[in-house]
Amino acid sequence: MNQINVVPYIDVTLVLLVIFMVTAPMTNPGVVELPEVGETLKQTGAPIVITIKLNSTIEIEGETYTRDRLLSHVQSLIKTAPDRALVIAADKNVKYDEVISLMDLLKQNNVSKVGLLLKPQK
Repeated sequence: MNQINVVPYIDVTLVLLVIFMVTAPMTNPGVVELPEVGETLKQTGAPIVITIKLNSTIEIEGETYTRDRLLSHVQSLIKTAPDRALVIAADKNVKYDEVISLMDLLKQNNVSKVGLLLKPQK
């Protein structure tokens, strides 16, 4: 006899397939319990919004700043209200590199609460 009898292998494979089909609906790996937001995590005031426009100008509250002046102005704002967060609002066509370099500049100068401002989808 020069052929291998594969019937027992097929039987074992079918039994394993049935076992997996029966046990698969019993497992639920997609459930994630998210933490709840307490009163202590809510913001106390409006954040400071830094706007990066399409022509790479940087503004805070309508006033245009260079990177050096921006940094000194942000540090003075943080000193007056240390609990205020800072968010960067950039035009969607601004290069990602400009946003990240500004974020990096702020983080290097001990501005800890930096985030991104996004418009929710409708």
